[in-house]
Amino acid sequence: MKTENPKMPAPLSGRGITRRGFIKGVGTGAAAAAVSGALSTAGPAESALLDSNEMHRVVLKVNGRAHTQLVEPRWTLLFVLREKMGMTGTKPGCERGECGACTVLIDGLPRYACMTLAVEAQGSDITTIEGLMHGEDLGPVQKAFLENDAFQCGYCTPGQIVAAEGLLRSNPKPSLHEIQQGMSGNLCRCGAYVHIFQAVEDAAKARGGK
Repeated sequence: MKTENPKMPAPLSGRGITRRGFIKGVGTGAAAAAVSGALSTAGPAESALLDSNEMHRVVLKVNGRAHTQLVEPRWTLLFVLREKMGMTGTKPGCERGECGACTVLIDGLPRYACMTLAVEAQGSDITTIEGLMHGEDLGPVQKAFLENDAFQCGYCTPGQIVAAEGLLRSNPKPSLHEIQQGMSGNLCRCGAYVHIFQAVEDAAKARGGK
């Protein structure tokens, strides 16, 4: 007598759907959803995909100010920030989501700008290293990095500081282990990690748990 395997799903009725068709459908839907915010003025037939040969108008809220830019759909947020908006504090490093030199905050969370399309960032609050200043004064995380000599060549430092800011916003009083975990997405080729971790600890104290 044949018994049913309770772990196996019931067969699809009718024509069903293939694995290839399912993946293709999900991929198409995700691509459409990712760009729908940038196509609020487009018609139904035009809103599924962005034309890669055309420039598209986006409004990016960076450091509290709205900036209107004409961008190609393939341009990363890193490219637009540096080359189109002149915010060169965000550094290109590996440009494939490994080193963290280009870290920015998007809605308060650390994100790699090299792995984020500019059209994806519409409607979000973007904070770069420039946005952590208080006028001409350094922010508490920046001060802590300076006082603890938490850099050598300094190239990765903007990304390190922004990542630390994001960590402290979500966890105002992190333990050393939590700091090590929270900063693990940012690499320092000079090996200044001990000073970096101490700087984050001191910044947390300076912020008073805020």
